[in-house]
Parts: sequence; C-alpha cells; structure tokens
Amino acid sequence: MRFLITGAAGFLGSALANRFAAEGHSVVGLDDCSTGDPSTLSESVDFIRGDVNDRPKLWTLLQGVDCVYHLAARVIVPESVLYPREYNQVNVGGTVTLMEAMRDVGVHRVVLISSGAVYGSQALQPVKEDFVPNPRSPYAVSKLSAEYYVKTIGSLWNIETVCLRVFNAYGPGQHLPPVHSPVIPSFLHQAWENGTIVIHGNGNQTRDFVYLDDVVNAMHAAATAPGIDRLTINVGGGEETSMRELARLVIEVTGGHPEVIYNPRNVGGLSRLWGDLTLARDALGYQPKTSLMDGLRLTMEYELLPKAVEPKEEQ
Repeated sequence: MRFLITGAAGFLGSALANRFAAEGHSVVGLDDCSTGDPSTLSESVDFIRGDVNDRPKLWTLLQGVDCVYHLAARVIVPESVLYPREYNQVNVGGTVTLMEAMRDVGVHRVVLISSGAVYGSQALQPVKEDFVPNPRSPYAVSKLSAEYYVKTIGSLWNIETVCLRVFNAYGPGQHLPPVHSPVIPSFLHQAWENGTIVIHGNGNQTRDFVYLDDVVNAMHAAATAPGIDRLTINVGGGEETSMRELARLVIEVTGGHPEVIYNPRNVGGLSRLWGDLTLARDALGYQPKTSLMDGLRLTMEYELLPKAVEPKEEQ
C-alpha cells in the first residue's frame, strides 16, 4: 500500500512511518519541522518538508495514495491557551485543507489522530466514545473540531474516515522541550539526574498512559480494518495511574533519588481521565501489550542508559 503521513517527523508519526516502511510499503511523509525531527525517519520514507495547509503540494503528494494518516498538529495545551488562533489555523484549517485535497485527488480513506483531551471533565470513568465531549482548552477544541470536519466531509464526499482518540502516549524518542514537557520524559530525566520532580496539585489526578508501540499497533490496524468507517475509537493503555504513583514507578525504575515537591498553585488539570478500550478491541483487535512499568523501563533504556556510558571528552 501507499501511505501519506502528515506530521511524519513527530513522535507518533515517525514511529508509524518507519513501521510501514520496514514492512515494504510506500510511505510519503510531510512535516513542517516546527517541532518534528526528520532524522528519526528511515531512509525508505520519502520525506517532504512542507505545510499541511499547502493544497497544491498535497495534490502532488496524494497521487496514488491508498490511505492518509493525519497527525500534523500543534499539541501543547498551555500554548494553545495563549495562541488559540494559531491552533485553529493548523489543527482545524490544516484538516479541512487535507480533506479538500483528498476529495480533489480521489483518495478514499483517512485516519485522524485525535486526543483523549476532547473528553475534558467527565463524571464517569473510564470514558467511552459516546460520552458528550467537554473540551477544556483550545487544543482540545481544535481536535474535536477536526473530528467533526473529517466525519462530515467524509460523509459528503464518500471518504472513509476513522478518528483515533489517543490518550497520554509516551516512549522512546519523545521530544523533551525546555518548557511544557510531557510528564513521563520529564519525570524520568529528573529522577535519573537526581533532580526535582514537580507534581502539580496533590498528585491524585489520574491519566491513561499508553506506550508508543501500542499506539502504533492501533494506528496500523486502522488502515485496513473492515467496518470502521465513521467510527471514533479510544486508544489507551488500559490503566488509570495517578501522578503520585507515576513518580513512585519512575523512581523505582531509575533507581534515582530525586526530590519530589508539590505545586498547590497548579491543580494539575483534570482530576481523572482514562479510556474505555472495548470498541478498540472489537473494531481493531487492539489490546495494549506494554505495562506502564515495562514501558518506563524501555524508555529509560533507550533515552538514558546510552548517555550514562558515553565516554567523557578529554579536557
């Protein structure tokens, strides 16, 4: 098969592109490299630097494509609060542009990678796909809007659509920016360096952490699974973990001795969020295979152990 992956230089996009390329598929990757790193991509991936809002470029890249994976997006929640217009332009506008280009070229299947953040605060847990969304940030609003556009346009123009709501993905290769860092790589680095783990609020808030390989398995299945047109499907790790417990596991895995402090001025976002995976099992044959403990260990072994054995430069 031939795939186009937008956001192909990102954390999830690069892993998916490399998986398909290793299997012998033809893979075209598009990314503006604002946050992604194209050096993580296999040489077998035909990488193009560009903007997902560039419809003429999309017309060219979509030729002969069997399925599109749309991951191109801005994804930092606090940043979206400051710059909602930019998030709307990329996450919503880019999605509409892509769907128009698919219609023009005649590509008939797209998998949108959405987010569990669209659920927001929910009284019942775990959250199911038929719960009424309650987005609490411009980022979450933009992902929900993208879902609606994909489904509506797909229905109007006979394009098969699947929306995967991925929860808190983590694993080797996850970018660690200087601000607004994802929680797992941040905790791991602080524990490894015997630094400071900062837990917002009281640490009892929970999340659903899902390992990279499990997310890739779910995305991979969505390319060819039958009977999933118009479905929205949760992709999670199947466990609810508090920030306190996450810190404990990270310290156990690394063997570090970080200082753990709490920031009561920041409540830490939603009090609870984890996904029901019943539909994922039924529709995609999806079952997460990597426990949080194993995933933390694998991430540490990839990200931190090599640095520990690097020879020091001579003075």
